[in-house]
Amino acid sequence: MPYFGPTGLEDSPGHGARQMSVPRHILVTGGAGYIGSLLTSELLRLGFHVTVLDSLLFGGDSLVAFLPHPRFRFVRADVTEPRALKDGLRGTYPSKDPWPRPEAVIHLAAIVGFPACQAVGRQVAWRFNVEATDFVFNQACELGIERFVFSSSYSNYGVSSDGKPVSEQSPLNPQSLYAETKVAAEEHLLARAAATTAPVILRLATLYGISPRTRFDLIVNQFVLEAYTRRQLLIYQRGYSRSFVHVRDVVRAIMLMLDTPVEGIRGQIFNVGSENGNYTKDQIVELVLKRLPETSVEYRDLTFGGDMRDIQVSFAKIRHDLDFATEYTVDDGIRDLLFALKAGLIRNPLDERYRNAQFIVQ
Repeated sequence: MPYFGPTGLEDSPGHGARQMSVPRHILVTGGAGYIGSLLTSELLRLGFHVTVLDSLLFGGDSLVAFLPHPRFRFVRADVTEPRALKDGLRGTYPSKDPWPRPEAVIHLAAIVGFPACQAVGRQVAWRFNVEATDFVFNQACELGIERFVFSSSYSNYGVSSDGKPVSEQSPLNPQSLYAETKVAAEEHLLARAAATTAPVILRLATLYGISPRTRFDLIVNQFVLEAYTRRQLLIYQRGYSRSFVHVRDVVRAIMLMLDTPVEGIRGQIFNVGSENGNYTKDQIVELVLKRLPETSVEYRDLTFGGDMRDIQVSFAKIRHDLDFATEYTVDDGIRDLLFALKAGLIRNPLDERYRNAQFIVQ
């Protein structure tokens, strides 16, 4: 591929400390999304070159501020196309301004969440979440890209069989179509752990917090929005336990995957979050009421035959192996969300672009 220069990488200790003769280049699929837009901002801040590949299913407002940046490239493409990565990279490398081969692909593009997957149906969800992962990984291997960071979900665990916190070794018990697709994609990647490109799987807890493309179809964010706009919360599956992680901490975990020696992450699975992020829904409600005490709460005993997670998660592996610890709390996220809403930074938070699906289980 003549538009690629040599990588020129040398490993040395410390975050972002690898010395190189050419810039470090990262490709982010789904870079206009909730995680991807914040990750792109952080990568650019730290001096990386970033190519974002996104079909703009929810629009591209989150990327507009990056367009003038000399180290940013955007490619509108659909990852379900078998050559999306190759064709997209070729189109962003004018011969007068060559960039190095990407050293990593951060694969975030997906139909995310069980309501969104249910809405599009099994065939479409499988194409975007499983087949597209294969396509992107295969192209990464053909291009000689060093590592492949895959965004998965702790929803793969489903319900704990013994009530103990689940770890990366726990059996998987997916309770939704979304989790089924993530489990299948993981299996495909783990079967190719010895490939030229090293895959690493991050099973993320339920996210919360502000990003350039904030989502309000996530439990904490949704609760804050409902309490602020309606002064009312309607809660289903009241006693269920979930695990939560701030979107900024997820970005920090992804950055860690870029600087850990590749053999330390090849074929590995890491839960991303903190034991301090394990909460029941009642506890999340209490945190919201602390800041919005005038909110009334109504509980309904209703289930939906879908995302029935009721688990706590262990994050001992990522803490022990990679010395990762979260920095942000649920209360931090609630505070930031309330500030953004009160200040009018998000003028129409009920707009559909802030949701992957309209039907939310609380």
